[in-house]
Amino acid sequence: MSPRRTILASLIVSASALAQDTPPAQVDVRGKATDYDPRRDDTAARIVVRHEDLVKYGDTNLLDALKRIPGVTVSRAAGRGGEVRLQGLGNGYTQVLVDGERVPPGVAFDTLAPDAVERIEVRRAASADLPTQAIAGTINIVLKKVVRTREREFKAGIEAGRDTRSPNASLRVADKRDRFSYSLALEAMRNDFDGDVPAREEGFDAAGRPTLLRTTASREHGHLATLSLVPRLAWTLDGGDTLALEGLATLNRFRVGVRSPVTTWLGEAAPYPRQDIRMSNDMGSVRAALEWVHRFEGGGQLETKFNASGGHTDNGSDRDAGGNPAVGSLRRDIDSTGHDRDVGTTGKATLPLWEGHALAVGWDAGRAHREDARRERDPTQPSLVIPHGDERYTGTVTRLALYAQDEWQVTPAWSAYLGTRWEGVRIRADGAGFGSARSWSSVFSPIVQTLYQLPGKRNDRVRLAVARTYKAPGMEALLPHRYTTVNNSQVEPDVQGNPNLKPELALAIDAAYEREWAPGALFSVSASQRRIDDTTRNLVRFDAAAGRWVSQPENVGSATTRTLQLETHFPVRTLELRGDVARNWSHVDGVRGPDNRLNQQVPLSANLGADWRRNRFSAGVNFAFRQGGTVRVSTNQMVYLHAQRDLDIYAAWKLGAGSTLRVTAVNVLGSDFVNDSSYATLDGVLRNRIVNVRRPSVRAAFEARF
Repeated sequence: MSPRRTILASLIVSASALAQDTPPAQVDVRGKATDYDPRRDDTAARIVVRHEDLVKYGDTNLLDALKRIPGVTVSRAAGRGGEVRLQGLGNGYTQVLVDGERVPPGVAFDTLAPDAVERIEVRRAASADLPTQAIAGTINIVLKKVVRTREREFKAGIEAGRDTRSPNASLRVADKRDRFSYSLALEAMRNDFDGDVPAREEGFDAAGRPTLLRTTASREHGHLATLSLVPRLAWTLDGGDTLALEGLATLNRFRVGVRSPVTTWLGEAAPYPRQDIRMSNDMGSVRAALEWVHRFEGGGQLETKFNASGGHTDNGSDRDAGGNPAVGSLRRDIDSTGHDRDVGTTGKATLPLWEGHALAVGWDAGRAHREDARRERDPTQPSLVIPHGDERYTGTVTRLALYAQDEWQVTPAWSAYLGTRWEGVRIRADGAGFGSARSWSSVFSPIVQTLYQLPGKRNDRVRLAVARTYKAPGMEALLPHRYTTVNNSQVEPDVQGNPNLKPELALAIDAAYEREWAPGALFSVSASQRRIDDTTRNLVRFDAAAGRWVSQPENVGSATTRTLQLETHFPVRTLELRGDVARNWSHVDGVRGPDNRLNQQVPLSANLGADWRRNRFSAGVNFAFRQGGTVRVSTNQMVYLHAQRDLDIYAAWKLGAGSTLRVTAVNVLGSDFVNDSSYATLDGVLRNRIVNVRRPSVRAAFEARF
């Protein structure tokens, strides 16, 4: 883009402040609309996973479906919940959006069903019309919106195994009449679980001699129940304008009881060898959005959206510990409540000012408010004042983003995307009992992407992208509130926020070569690098005043991460084969090596799958692998990631017109989730290993369209 056009784009942003996060972004359509392939034709690179690919394994939650997407890994926490990662990076480096916007409070991936999702877009490189808090990339979950014909679909199923039983049901209705259309998706699920969580704690002196050995035979029993509702109403107005009202409501109820007897085989007895903990969580959220699209007579359009959301959460924890006469017993009843409110607006104006260009300017603004209260009591001593026992805080996050972007068709074979985005975030939090926190960060992000189709080979192409991205600290990371543990130690520390955290800034470079040699046949190789400043790590230190070990996030300097990814899929008659592998490297300058990688980065991940279809029968298999390895968090702290192997197999029979029976074998290899950490000093090493035992299960579902 010429300097004159760059200045004009900047003036348009400053004068009109228009924009929006609505996907898809930059679209360069060549030929007929029916020939359009977003992965092939868009200048801004993205992988699009369709609805039919998300539901073929009968997954009851989106988290299980995401693990089969190329380049995506899922890291679970305690066997439930989890974190979605690109380039093997979690901890906020991977941005996850719903319909191009931040995930509403109360929405979790293990409670959102794939049936409500139209597609998932994976973007390794940033684009100006989406938030640039995406150092590793962006995963955009697009809910079902377009209604073309009448739909009635009902699904009911159950997943059962030795440690789990999970019935589920869903209903979707949709119709279109003249200028009006509507859709409604309802999902319900309950998961009862009962499993073992064994742990082992070991200590060694400076000479390597054993000084401590404790084993914990934990067992947990509980359930998770979820209910979600996704309604949408849409009208086509006179003149071609459209108006849509959409919503998302979720209710979650979680209960768990954990009994953790500790046996000391060598060394000093644990402060509390007997632990009985009962936890509860009730969470609900609702989000509503009003969207208006106006088309100009001379071409171009204006898209505006106003949204509001609210949520609440109630947490309870009852602790009953004892068993060591020298320490006594511990009784705690902890209750906490939280309320969230969020209002915002986004907009995007497409301006056809020059031939061969698609110029757009826009905005994204909003304000989120949270109130949180925590109360801790000893039921045997109601008048006892517990340090950090009663706390209350209110926090506000104000955000504003302005952007401009232009997609330029330079030649029939070469297109370029130029974008710039300014994004500011202000966080203010005040609390009773632990002070306050203030944070202001703003980032100017220039973005360049280009696509070149090799001469004479329309389906052979090369991509390159350069962008500036960032990660701002969240409110929880800033608040100096302390969450305490029962048996406090270097490997089981308290957790506390840090109000002095700074945002992490990154320079991102992505390159790719893609080749399609037949319909549905693809081979691609991509490489990326991120240079990150002010990297954040969770460091453990001893608080002498409180006599406890505390983990706190801190900025530790710069880091570099690199990724090389291969992907292929191709059909062979009635068989479709696919595979991908990603290798990730990283290096943190402020941490001495070896193994000074970014915290819990997955070094290697791979997927290998096949789908077969014939007449009324279809089947498939997918093997997902995630390599482990050692990560040095600091000079003293080490984390070991254990390899993860997931094998899923499905089969589906069409029983008649609109009805299908689907059976899936889940986690056939029975791969466990393992957390392994250690802390070393001049006096010796303390290690802790926790295993969440997972066993195979079988899922069966009946699907009917009527």
